[in-house]
Amino acid sequence: MTDRASAREALALVTGGFTELPYPERESAPDGPLGWPGYDAARARAAARTGEDESVVCAVADVEGTRAVLIAFEFGFLGGSLGERTGDRLEAAYAHAVTHRLPLVSLVATGGSRMQEGMLALTQLQRVARASARAREAGLPLIAVLRDPTTGGGWATLGAGADVVLALPGAQVGFAGSRVRPPGADPTAYTAEAQVAAGAADAVVRPEELRATLGRWLRLLTRPSADPAPPPFALGAADLPATGWDAVRRARSPHRPRTAAYLDAYFTSRVTLSGDRCGGADPDGMLCGFGDHEGRTVAYAAQTGTATRPAGYRTAARLVRLAGRLGIPVLTLVDTPGAANDAEAERQGAGPAIADLFAAVAAARTPLTTLVIGEGGSGGALALAAPHNTWATPDSYFSVIAPELAAAILKRPPSEVRPTADALRIRPQDLVELGVVRGIVGRGPESP
Repeated sequence: MTDRASAREALALVTGGFTELPYPERESAPDGPLGWPGYDAARARAAARTGEDESVVCAVADVEGTRAVLIAFEFGFLGGSLGERTGDRLEAAYAHAVTHRLPLVSLVATGGSRMQEGMLALTQLQRVARASARAREAGLPLIAVLRDPTTGGGWATLGAGADVVLALPGAQVGFAGSRVRPPGADPTAYTAEAQVAAGAADAVVRPEELRATLGRWLRLLTRPSADPAPPPFALGAADLPATGWDAVRRARSPHRPRTAAYLDAYFTSRVTLSGDRCGGADPDGMLCGFGDHEGRTVAYAAQTGTATRPAGYRTAARLVRLAGRLGIPVLTLVDTPGAANDAEAERQGAGPAIADLFAAVAAARTPLTTLVIGEGGSGGALALAAPHNTWATPDSYFSVIAPELAAAILKRPPSEVRPTADALRIRPQDLVELGVVRGIVGRGPESP
């Protein structure tokens, strides 16, 4: 797809054919609702240039086998701007999705609201927001693909308001368009790549990969299941630790199987959800997404063995809530020495982020399953754990806090760290006896 591709070129990129939806009819006064001089002439020129009579094309199509409602913006029609007739079309497309229980995909390329219709154009954003809310209440997934450019109210509603946000490389993305930014503003902040880094978008996808990627997302997000996800098999040690310190040592071993190995073994394919939608991401500390497990969709939120950042907790909470709305079970993997506790983590709201994840897990609308695969350090680990459905591997531990820190809090000398680990009863078998975990998973039937 070329830069500033037309709406129909964008549709052709993701589907082999589509059926355009019927559009509502609206009587328009000369030069629009404000009587803006030259507005009719501008619309006529835009129509002659693009072959479209409005800035969006709405259709139903199959995307890699999944039926969906598609909305494609025509940037060549007055900069893909939103006016009253645009709002009519968007609202009708959302209503069709709700009536027919179809996911909705927006292929966005817009400069924002239409100046020639003034505040009446701006209020179309409220219509879009209401339509999006109804679709969410109906349990439908909303996916946005950000084309070049995606700015203004279109970014702040159809774009950033979607459940999953994908973007084309190098696309200009930002609330402020290029003509209204402060002088000297860093242009790299207004890119698809910057929005992914800031946690506002999930991934940058190359045009040639977009159809397959979008197809995977649509397939995974439209397969609800009421059954809980089974815990993964253990990939590491099969025997249990003799002492508490042995449990700690094995969980901290660099040779122990890590999160990526567990996800690869559990899922045949998966897609990644990234970012907390609050300005942050924790791609090295929390892996979230949806995957294929034995023919059904399971959502996952998995710690990677590092101290989890606030953005990681908020991303996991976002994942749990989205999975609940779509009726998809969740698997969480616990592996962290604890929450990040540096000054920057405090400034980023570590406490509220952990509290939000506790709340999301406690109020989860679909079954959660947890496996502790390494370190289970304090509340930073417990926030991700499913009440009454947490399991442990033989090479893991779960503790109120790391034994070294527990000894320090109790004013014990370093020589008392190992006895403290025993006293805390943090071994997997201790956790089963205490009722903290349901059981210890074994190795799979094909394990050597």
